[in-house]
Amino acid sequence: MFKSNLLAALCGAFALSVTSGSAFAAAPEFQPQKLVLKNIPKATGAAVKLFNGKDLKDWTGWLGYKDPSLTYKAGTAKPIGPGGVGTIFTVVTEDGAPALRVSGETWGSLVHKGNYANYHLHLEYKWSGKRYAPRLDAPENNGLLYHSHGKPGAVWGTWSRAVEFEIMTGSVGMVVPVGDGLRVDTSVAHDDALIDPKQRYMFGAPLGSAVGNTANWNVENNVNADKPVGEWNTLDLYVFANHAVHVVNGVPVMEVWGMCDKASEKAPCLPLIRGAIQLQSEGAETFFRNITLEPISSLPAIELAK
Repeated sequence: MFKSNLLAALCGAFALSVTSGSAFAAAPEFQPQKLVLKNIPKATGAAVKLFNGKDLKDWTGWLGYKDPSLTYKAGTAKPIGPGGVGTIFTVVTEDGAPALRVSGETWGSLVHKGNYANYHLHLEYKWSGKRYAPRLDAPENNGLLYHSHGKPGAVWGTWSRAVEFEIMTGSVGMVVPVGDGLRVDTSVAHDDALIDPKQRYMFGAPLGSAVGNTANWNVENNVNADKPVGEWNTLDLYVFANHAVHVVNGVPVMEVWGMCDKASEKAPCLPLIRGAIQLQSEGAETFFRNITLEPISSLPAIELAK
C-alpha cells in the first residue's frame, strides 16, 4: 500500500512519538548496511498450506471502489463489498505450476480464514508487468498484511486493519501500519533520498514509532532486495507475539517491535499478537505461489555482516 498522495493532506497532522524520547527528526542519517539473518528458528509443528493450489475455499474476498482513484478521497461512494474470488482473485497455472493470481484491476483484499500467531510465513511472488489506473505510471504494488483483524474494508473501504509487509517495486519489506492509530516501532534513520517522512530502517538506530494514516505512515526497508519484474521473489515473514522480521530473497530488510492497535482514539494501544493473513489487489497483476505457514517459538536475529 503506497500513500504518497496522502502526504500533503496529512503533513503536520501528527507529531511522532519515539520510545527513546526523541523525535523522528533527530534520527541519525542512514548509512548503508549489509545485514544477515542468524539463529533461524526451527518449526515447532507441521506446516500449513495457506494456498492449496486448487481453489480459494480457504480465503474470502473484499473489493473496494469501482473507481480505485476514489480510495483515498472522502466522499459518498460506497465500496463494492464482499466478492472478487473467481474474478480479481483466481487460481491459474503460471510457469508450469499452480499460482494465485491477483489481477490488480479493482483494489481489494483476499483474507485467509485462519487466525495465526507465532509463525514463519513463506511465499513466492512475481509481477507480470500489467498495471492499471490510477497506477499506470507508478511502481507495481501489492502487500502482505499480517495480524489482520476487524471488519473487512474498514480502512479506506478496501482493506482490514493490519500491519503491512509492503510488496512494491523498490520498497519490498517496508512496514506500513494499516488503520488509524495502529502503531509499530522499529529502528529508524533519516534518509533524505526518500519521500516524506524520509524514514528508513537501520539496524542499531534508535527506536521510533510510525502510526497508521498519519504524516509518519511508514518506515522504508533497509535495502532494496527485490528482483526485476517478471522474476519470482521469495518473502519470509517471522512473527512472534507483536514482534516481526521481514526477509526478501534471503535478505533481512526490516524488524518491527511493539505492534499495537486501538479500539478508539482515546483507548489504550493494545498489543497485536495474532490475526489473519491478507493479500492486496492494488493496481498491478501479481502471482503468488507456495504460501506456507509453520509455527515457531522464537525469532531469528538480524546482525551486521562481518
